Amino acid sequence: MRAVVFAYHNMGRIGIQKLLQEGFEIPLVFTHEDDPGETVWFGSVSALCRALAIEHATPEDPASPEWMARLESIRPDIMFSFYYRSMLPERIITMPPYGAYNLHGSLLPAYRGRCPVNWVIINGERHTGVTLHAMTGKPDAGPIVGQRRVEIGPDDTAFILFGRLEQAAGILLDELLPGMRAGNIPLTPQDLARGSYFGGRRPEDGRISWEKSAQDIHNLIRGVTRPYPGAFFLCGGQRVIIWKAACEASDGPGPGAVFFTGAVPRIGTARGSIIPLEIEQDGKVLVGSELEAFFRNHEGEVLS
Repeated sequence: MRAVVFAYHNMGRIGIQKLLQEGFEIPLVFTHEDDPGETVWFGSVSALCRALAIEHATPEDPASPEWMARLESIRPDIMFSFYYRSMLPERIITMPPYGAYNLHGSLLPAYRGRCPVNWVIINGERHTGVTLHAMTGKPDAGPIVGQRRVEIGPDDTAFILFGRLEQAAGILLDELLPGMRAGNIPLTPQDLARGSYFGGRRPEDGRISWEKSAQDIHNLIRGVTRPYPGAFFLCGGQRVIIWKAACEASDGPGPGAVFFTGAVPRIGTARGSIIPLEIEQDGKVLVGSELEAFFRNHEGEVLS
């Protein structure tokens, strides 16, 4: 079975490797050029394709006349999208007779849309997963082929969770691809009314509101910590990133107020307190005694 693949990120590499292991022929892979403004912490699909001698391309528009003619000449039996960052138009996804399928990083219909790994942690979810579904003209809305659930720990970061999702995706594809290659593709319609949709996130969305609870702030911190831009507050007009923190139920003097218990700095919230464990100011990372000294200089102040 010939599969044209749209792929990026570690998930893209996993998808390609699993297809080859199952005996799919991959005549062409579409991927993306790396964004110079982005922290690239994941593997390269282009590098994998070069290593495996698979033809690959990075067009801005894979639906251009040139690439549509190329796809028509290939006559793919099936298509897959593994973390490809662009929506594919209907004239592409309706081309293969066995359909086009996307791997999404949530348990659909929950968390359709962008950045599901970040959103599930920010929202304090206890579990998520991966879903392989048929592609339609509406994002992440097509019938489901299969899913695999992943638990979320109370201190998991988005990076840690993504690693678990990668493992789950590999297992899910091992389960589904043999049947798909044989043309056995079960499809279960989604009930979108029971789901949710979230958009993309910008660095400015990481600003901490001390009027929220300590648990909500802790969720934000671990949801956008490295390799993402980080959660931050302003102190003296300067941005300070909190890369790591803990939270506790005991209240402080008020939202945003800096106070100490012994040598341990704390920041008050609407409910509970945040204990900063690693921060960054002016490009310098502060932990331990340096972090304590920073907050000693601001003890009694209210952060914004």
